[in-house]
This record gives sequence, C-alpha cells and structure tokens, in this order.
Amino acid sequence: MIGFCFIFFLLTARDGCDLSGSHTNKKHNVVCTVLRFVVGSKEDKHGHHCQQEKVPPKLYGPPWHGEWQKYIRAPEDKSHILPERIYKVRGNVSTSSSIGSRSVLPGDDFEEVTGQGRGDGILLGMGGSLTVAFKENVGGRICLDIDSIGAGSEKEGVVTVTLGYSESPWYAGPIPDATGDRQDRDLPLRLKLKGGKTGKVCVGKDFVRGSFKYFTISVPVSWAALGEEEKLQTRQDRHWLRIKSLWTVLTSYPDEKYGQNYTGYFHSSNDLLNRIWYSGTWTLQLSTIDPKEGSSLIDYNRQIDHNNSPQGSWYSNFTISNGTSVTTDGAKRDRMVWPGDMFIAIPGIAVSTNDMPSVRNALDVLYNFQYEDGSLPYAGPPMGYHREFSDTYHLHTLLGTYNYVLYSGDLKYLRSKWNAYQRALSVSIAKVDSMGLLHVSSVSDWLRPGLTGHNVEASAILHTTLAKSIVLANWLLDDDDADETEIFAMFRNEYLIDSWRKVQKDIEKGLARLYCPSTGLFSDNIGQRSCKGAYHVDPQDGNSWVLISGLDLSESNLPFTDPKSEERESNPLPEGVPSAQNISDNLVKRWTKFGAPAPEFPNVISPFASGFELLAHAASGNISAAVELMLLEWGYLLDGPGFTNSTLAEGFRVDGHMQYPAYPSAARNSHAHGWSSGPTSVLISSVVGIQVTKYGGSELVVNPRLPGWLSFVRGGFELADGWVEILVWRVKEWMKKTDGTGIIVTVTIPKQTVDGVIQFGGLFKDLWEDELRKGHRVVPGYWSEDVFDRLPVEVDYYKAATKGGEHGFGPFMETGKFLKGWCESQNFVLKFDEDYVPLEMDNTRPPGVVDWDIMEKNFRGPVYKGWRVDHLKTVAEREEEEENLFARAMESGMGMDGDFEYLD
Repeated sequence: MIGFCFIFFLLTARDGCDLSGSHTNKKHNVVCTVLRFVVGSKEDKHGHHCQQEKVPPKLYGPPWHGEWQKYIRAPEDKSHILPERIYKVRGNVSTSSSIGSRSVLPGDDFEEVTGQGRGDGILLGMGGSLTVAFKENVGGRICLDIDSIGAGSEKEGVVTVTLGYSESPWYAGPIPDATGDRQDRDLPLRLKLKGGKTGKVCVGKDFVRGSFKYFTISVPVSWAALGEEEKLQTRQDRHWLRIKSLWTVLTSYPDEKYGQNYTGYFHSSNDLLNRIWYSGTWTLQLSTIDPKEGSSLIDYNRQIDHNNSPQGSWYSNFTISNGTSVTTDGAKRDRMVWPGDMFIAIPGIAVSTNDMPSVRNALDVLYNFQYEDGSLPYAGPPMGYHREFSDTYHLHTLLGTYNYVLYSGDLKYLRSKWNAYQRALSVSIAKVDSMGLLHVSSVSDWLRPGLTGHNVEASAILHTTLAKSIVLANWLLDDDDADETEIFAMFRNEYLIDSWRKVQKDIEKGLARLYCPSTGLFSDNIGQRSCKGAYHVDPQDGNSWVLISGLDLSESNLPFTDPKSEERESNPLPEGVPSAQNISDNLVKRWTKFGAPAPEFPNVISPFASGFELLAHAASGNISAAVELMLLEWGYLLDGPGFTNSTLAEGFRVDGHMQYPAYPSAARNSHAHGWSSGPTSVLISSVVGIQVTKYGGSELVVNPRLPGWLSFVRGGFELADGWVEILVWRVKEWMKKTDGTGIIVTVTIPKQTVDGVIQFGGLFKDLWEDELRKGHRVVPGYWSEDVFDRLPVEVDYYKAATKGGEHGFGPFMETGKFLKGWCESQNFVLKFDEDYVPLEMDNTRPPGVVDWDIMEKNFRGPVYKGWRVDHLKTVAEREEEEENLFARAMESGMGMDGDFEYLD
C-alpha cells in the first residue's frame, strides 16, 4: 500500500528535493526515500537518496544517482589516469621491492609493480619493451615519473625511448596503430631523455594521442651510443630507464573538469544495453577536444600549415574551430568537424552531457566556411579551403542546426544563422529536377560508393530537412525576443513554408520511382542501381531515411514502368501501399551474424548507417527491432575480437573482422567514433520515450515502450528549465488486478515547461489527449492487454501555465486530497515481475562473406603491397608479425622525434 503512494509522490514532490546537502524537509525526505525503494537502489540506508555533495560548477546536476553509475566510463580524475595492468613484456624488463627483484609479467597489477604499490618501479634495459593496458579507451598526454636513468659510460648522455599507442589489442606494441593513410602503421614517438635527469616528464602538447587503450614504452638497442668494443659485448643494459609510474592526462572534453557529471542517464534490466549506452556517451566525450589539438590528416593539413612531417608521422596541433571545446568525428582520427557524424552525435550529447557549447562551435566553423553560392563545406578545417562539398553532408549541417536549437533552446543563434541556413537549403532545393529527386553533384558521402545521379538517400534527407526547416521557421515566427528588423525578415517565412511543402510533395512523388515491389525496399538511384538496373542496390542508408522522413508512401502504390519514365503500371500493387512496418521488417531480414550490412558499401557493417536504421525502426514503431539490432551489432562492437570493450568503433567487416573496409590497414579503424553512438539517443527517445518536440524542451511527447527484451527501463536528462524522467516496470500484480502482468509508467517533467505542453504518444495518446488539452498533469497508470487505465485517485489539478506563468507546468496537490481514496485502501497490491524472461537473440544468422576484389576497388587512399595477405592471417601469424615488427623497432630505433616537458 505504502509503496504505491510513494510512486505517485515521485510525480508531485520531487522538485522539492534539495541537492545542496542541507535538506531538512521531512516530507521531501520521504519522497527521496521512495525513489530508492522504487528502483531497488541500495546506496543509502538512511533514506537520503536525493542528497548529494555539491555538484561542481557548469551544470547544477541532475538529482538521480544509482547503480547505473557503475557503467560510467569517464574517470573521476582526468588529470591522472593510471594503467590497469601489465599487458605485454618483451626483453629486459624487471621490478624490485623489499622481497627482491623479479621479472615483470603480463597480467601484473600496474600499481603493484610500480611506486604506486609495494614495488619500487619498473626497470627497462636496452631492448626492453613494456606494454600497459588501461581500463578504458583513453586519450591525451602520457607522463612518466622517472626514478633513475642511465646513459652507459656517458653519465649525461642521451637515452632514447620510443612510445607506441593502440586502441586495439591487435596492435599493442612498439609500433602504433594508424591515423594516416600513407602507410599501414604510424611511426613511434621518439623521446631523447637526458641521462641522470629524473622527475616527472610529459609528452609535449603537440603530440596528444587522441585515443588509446594500450601504451608501450621501449628502450631500443642504441648501437650508435656504444663504442666499438662495447658492441662486441652481449650485455644490453648500457642504456636503462627506471620509472616509478606512468599515467595519462586526459585532454578530451577540455571545458569540463568532472567527466562523470552527466546531465542524463539510462538504466535497464539488460546489462549489455546499459554498457552500450554509456560506451556511446564515453565515445562522444573522448571525441570532444580542444580545437587547437585537431586534425590527424597530416597530408591534408600540409595544404594549410605547410608542414614537413615525414611519412607515417602524426601530431595534434592543427586548429579546427574557434572556442575552447568542439565536438569532432573521432578521438584518434580524424579529429575534425564532420556534419554527418554530428547528426548522430548531437542528440546523444544532449541526453548525456548536454555539452551544447561544443556543438555550437562545430556548427559555427561550418557556417564560417560557407561558399559564395550558399554551399556548405564537406567538413571543417583543414577542409573548406578548396570547395570540398557533399550533397548529403551539406544537409547534415542544416539538420545539426535544428538539433542544436531543439535541445539548447538557442533561438538567438538560429536567428543569427537564418539567412545562411536559407541560402544553403536553396542550394539543395535547386537540384530537385523534373524527376522529383535530388540530383547529386558530388560523390562524397560517408565514404560509401555509388552516390551518383538521382539518389534516394540524398532525396530523403532533403525531405527530412525541409520538414525540420518548416518547424524552425514557425519557431522564429513565434519568437517574442526578435527585434523589429528580425520580425520584418520573418514575414518571409510564411511564404517559404508553403514553397518547402510543395518541394516535399514533389520528392514523395519522385521517391516512388525508386520503390521495388520485388524486394519491398527502395533502390539507390534511377540508373544502374535501380530496381531493374545492372547493379541493383537497396541501400541501408536510403531506406532508413525514407522511414525517418515520415514521407507519404502512397505514391509508391502504383509503380513506374521505368524509373526514368512518367508511365506507371496499370494496376496498383497487390499487397497495397508499402507500409513503414513492411520496410522495417525487410531491413531486419538482411541482418547477418554481426549486424546490419550496408549493401551500398559492400563488405561493410557501419554503425553510422545502422544508426540511421535504428531511427528508422523507431519511426516505424518497430522498437523491438531497434533494441535487437543494438544488442546484435553494438554488442559486437564492444565484445568482439580486436575492439576496446569501452568505446564504439567506426565500423567493421561483414565477416566480423575488426578492419573497416574503407581502408586497407585495419590499424586505421577509429575505435572511438561519434557517428557510432546512435543507441545513446535512440534508447532515450524511443524506449524510455522522451521526445523533445520544441526548442529547449518546452514541448515534449511522452511515449515509453518496453520491448520484450526488457523487464524495466528508466532514464532522463536535463532540459533548459529542469529535468524530465520516465520509469517503466513490468509488474505481476497491481492494486486488485492479479490476473496477469502489466506495466507501470511514471513521468517527471520540468517544474516550468514553456507553454506547459506535454503529450502522450502511441498507446497513451487517445486515452490522455483530451485531458492533457485541459492542462492536466500526467499521472501514473497501468497497462495490460493494450489497455492503459487511469488510476482511481482524486487529484486537484492545476492548469498548465502559459509562457512566463508563475507556476509553470505542474500541479499543486494538497497532501490530504492526494492520499484520499488511495493510501487508505487495505487491498492494495504491488509486485514487480522479477521472473520475467526476456526474448532471446537469434543465433542462427550466418556471417557475411567478403568480396576482396570489390573491397580493394572501394579503398580510399593508397593500397600497400600485401594488404590482402595481412587480413587473411591467423591469430598466431599476426602475433608472429608483431614480434618481427618489435625486433625491427628495437634494432633500428625507428620513430619520429617528439618533444617533452618536465613538471618539476
């Protein structure tokens, strides 16, 4: 009985919880206790769950803390991240302690064998190499605490050490993985330390390594430092280095000192799904960088900075935007502003860390490089100087603008960019010809081939962009803060809205040309990749965007005889108008063992295109398919061989190999890539069911779903005026209902929501629409056998206030009336369904088959000799190759010279 009352209190009194640590209100303390009871949290036995230490500045912090925090990947202290363990040891490496000296072994706890624990440090002699593994994929500057250092007979000579970095365990060793595309591996970073000079030393700021989980320090066999007689000796301890410790200074998310200070959270009954959400958030955090530490594309940078870096070199000192923090495509590479990546990244950032200033800086640089004709650059600097352009990424900048304003509520920014936005949109509209499709002028996209002619993906993205543009125009028309000049300019918006709607209708007719009744999907273009073309392709990206756009599919009921013709078949399709559900189902049928392949890019499983597919399944209402794809593909991205188990990679091969088939070298795959973070936003918007529909969260749609994979789910995030949170559980018994399982939903919304608008979607819509129009507060309910019953409680509702109202959106409820007819009931029953058995994965899907010839044809960049042999090697052969590389590195001292600085 009491438990149920507590659940309802969650809706009414939560805004009164004081987070300062000086909380004394007993009624609110009860509510905070109830929060813990509802979710089973055990952090506080004294009933003060909402109380916490003062949150560091920037954001005042959400009031939710619980067991889901164990999934957070960000460190507590970004200035001193220690390795977790010894991963690999080669040559002369030992440690000493009070119990004597011994060899350092793989698997040793790092703190135990260094000055952090019982040991007195690690000694590396000549030819010695030590690889350590961090708990997570990290990034930044490596620092060493040097206890002693020897330069042979020259006490003040130079001791050369080399540093190697790798995200994947496959390339953990002296030779780093790859950031560039001119050779298969980067050069090690070579530091020339002064003999006898001890203390703490850090790699120079120009040589930030954006992402790595494995770090290797080596002391090569420096033959040049030995005399003729010494060369004849076999001892290899002439040069040596003893370190007390080593650590990483994390340079990502530079404006935020406290990386765990999330403004959103997600938690469910599925451990893997929880890991995926927080790995997506950590990926986005790592990919947010200091703008002065950008661009790993050394060759492209050379056009601007005229660098003379040798082949295989790398650095991070190219300025890519204004400001102090910017969101980029990836932590290791390319460390640039890519608009396509931002379409996936911005909603993920909004529901996790709310780092909107970094998003704004990224958008600014794209608008700053807008070309004379209104086109927007393919990417930010070093691109933009030579009219690099992509039809799809051009539109992604506009969609990024919409998402930024949607979540930030920054209408002032929208007004400042509105003229540039309209010019850019006009560029795309002008390319819609008599076919009713966007005729692309650039083959550039997300490196997928075949983006030519009248393309389905580009056309569907334009349809979506037009819909969002209409929304933006209406927001500006309603903006009370616009000055007289801006108001006059906004009158044109009404005309624009009408013209944009007409273009949308033209595109819907044009897309009907591409529908293939034989596959139930849309083909790539009206040429060779059409339904009857020589190379028929039904793209993952294009079909996903058809569903995302929400376009009217009725035009596809009467197929064209030929996509380039105006003639149509005489009879409509026997199965009727293609439905969103059918398209979703047909996409699912193509899944393989490791995820959803992208037929438009052979051999590839792309989390970017699959991120579109997640949104497509959600748009069609097929939430179960969206969650299953997350578990299938993103689960493999975490736990598959060669991955980091902490961040999300750029993509991989259809046979499950870690190589991303855009590049011949698997070492170049980016293992922390923002475009792979799709589940982070989709889980909040489509499973938890919080959909922001107006700038700053002033209007919301609440549409929670609980697919068969889950027994409970909850989540929330910060909006401009407060927090929104939804909790959903399966229950066995509810009040007097004991004849089957049901679902409980509770909703908490901001205390002040502009215009006081919240709507229920899906199943909830019809039952709650009338009452919500009257301004009533959402109350919890019970859902069983597709019936959502309102709870029998007498409540005094307070009507939703208009903009600027004193009370905002939220009821004022007197405790006595609230409890009346409810808590006095002696027949109340509430039992969670702890025995619920979730759905099981289909493990019968076969892996994809690689077409090696097509893969080589689609490579971007030079192809090194023997690439195909490398990818066919067994694990043992790959390990042998690494040993050979190690020997070569130790003997030659190969590397690129880097700088460093002593801290004391």
